[in-house]
Amino acid sequence: MGKRVYCERTAVVSRRGASRVRSGHPWVYRSDILEAAGEPGDIVRVADRRGRFLGRAFYNPRSEISLRIATRSDVPVDEGWFYSRIARAAAYRDSLSMDADAYRLLHAEADGVPGLVVDRYGPYLVVQAGSAAVERRLEWVAKALQKLCAPEGILARGDFAARRLEGLPRRVEVLSGAVPDSVTVRQSGVLFRVSLRKGQKTGLFLDQRENHRVAGSLARGRMLDVFSYAGGFGLHAARRADSVELVDSSEPALRAARENARLNGLENVSFTRANAFDLLRERAAAGEGYDMIALDPPAFARERRDLDAALRAYKEINLRAMKLLRSGGLLFSCSCSYHVREWDFKQILRDAAADAGRRVRLREWRGQAPDHPEILTIPETRYLKCAALEIL
Repeated sequence: MGKRVYCERTAVVSRRGASRVRSGHPWVYRSDILEAAGEPGDIVRVADRRGRFLGRAFYNPRSEISLRIATRSDVPVDEGWFYSRIARAAAYRDSLSMDADAYRLLHAEADGVPGLVVDRYGPYLVVQAGSAAVERRLEWVAKALQKLCAPEGILARGDFAARRLEGLPRRVEVLSGAVPDSVTVRQSGVLFRVSLRKGQKTGLFLDQRENHRVAGSLARGRMLDVFSYAGGFGLHAARRADSVELVDSSEPALRAARENARLNGLENVSFTRANAFDLLRERAAAGEGYDMIALDPPAFARERRDLDAALRAYKEINLRAMKLLRSGGLLFSCSCSYHVREWDFKQILRDAAADAGRRVRLREWRGQAPDHPEILTIPETRYLKCAALEIL
């Protein structure tokens, strides 16, 4: 018998798709693929209409984002490739000198591994596979993480909604070692008890870590933390403020926040289960006053079609918060909706200030923590917006 020759599958993309790849963006949509074959999670060669090499990509015909460029170099995307990308991401985190033992170790496309997220919580790692190609190669990912990070356990959180876009099942499983249900971690001197299997995202909103720290350093007087979840803004503020009230509509979130307040020995924190819109409206009507308010709502615009309603919701909560703040008061207002762009959010804040009749100074415009890096050619990696505002 003759020697078997391996034939690599090639995906041919349109002129628009090729231009997008050459611009540095890793996503090619199904509508820009002229020719392709393979199974979900295959790695394919990508070429333009003239057959010129563009890179190698994760392929999934079930997904609207059918190609995710893994490399623009003519190299194999194999176990060694995964190891080198994870090692490079880990080395970057080591360079950041973060005051925390919980942080993002690898941030998907921003670290060159499309669809892979890895978060560290003390001695444990939590992995999220958001692409079929990563899902099929989780064994490689786990081996690299074990060698590079020596964790006590690695947990795969495959229970987030975006996996259905890749045709992936929802499941949570231990990839190696042993992983407890919860673990205590430190963020800028504040302790948090994290539910690794059931907490939102992978357990904490790690991208807000530096914003929580800055808010805590400026806190004073009476503080209101709305959409508080586990208390990120409020518990940092409680070390300086006279009193802090955490508000969330979720009882499990408030239970977690109570436990975190107890862990830190904070006795100036109260907890209110309420709809944020109703509470802000009622407090403003009652003439209440605060020295600091944090607004960190969930993404109001998960899809572009939600944008108009989201803009109205963001304006409503910011208008009410501005009315509640005393002169000299501080507002930390956040949006994690990618579809709400920075200029949209700034205009929302301008309109809210005008309608509230308040003169507002922008003290600082902030984004996500540096362990969630932004790549200039991938706008989607810049998603978190945080405005630190002062009422004059």
